[in-house]
Amino acid sequence: MQGLRWLQMTDEEMAEFLGRGGTGVISFAQDPSDPPVSIPVSYGFNQDEQLFYYQLSFPRDSRKGELVEKPVSFVTYDETDRGWQSVIATGTLEDLEDKPYESATIQGMWAIQIPRVDIFERPREEVTFRFFSLDPEMLSGRKEVPSRS
Repeated sequence: MQGLRWLQMTDEEMAEFLGRGGTGVISFAQDPSDPPVSIPVSYGFNQDEQLFYYQLSFPRDSRKGELVEKPVSFVTYDETDRGWQSVIATGTLEDLEDKPYESATIQGMWAIQIPRVDIFERPREEVTFRFFSLDPEMLSGRKEVPSRS
C-alpha cells in the first residue's frame, strides 16, 4: 500500500460501494485504558434511510450483551475495479427487538440484504440472534486515486 493516495468519496460513491449489504468490522468502545472490542460482521445498508442493519449473535458466553449500548465504529473495505475503497460509520446501535412492525426502521430492513455467514460451533438454531440498526453520526468514505502509469 506504499505510495497510495486517497480521496474522499461522495455520498453517491459510498452508496454504490455499500450496496445492499456486505461484511466489515464493528468495534465497540471500552474504557479509555482498554482497546475496543472488534468483531467481524455482516451488514445490510438501506440507501434511502442511510441506515446500517446488523444481525448479531449472542452465544451464551458472549460479552456482546454488555457492549451493544456503547458507541461503535463500523468499517467496510474492498479492492474494487477502481482500487481500494473503504467506508467508516460511527454512532450507537439501536436494538430493534421491541420496534413495532410498522415502524420505518423495521420496514427499511426489507430493502436490504444481510449476508448470512455460518461461523458457529453450534447449529444456527441454537444461537440467539438480535437485529440492530446504526443511524451514523458520522459517515465517510475514501477511495484510492488511480496511479498514473
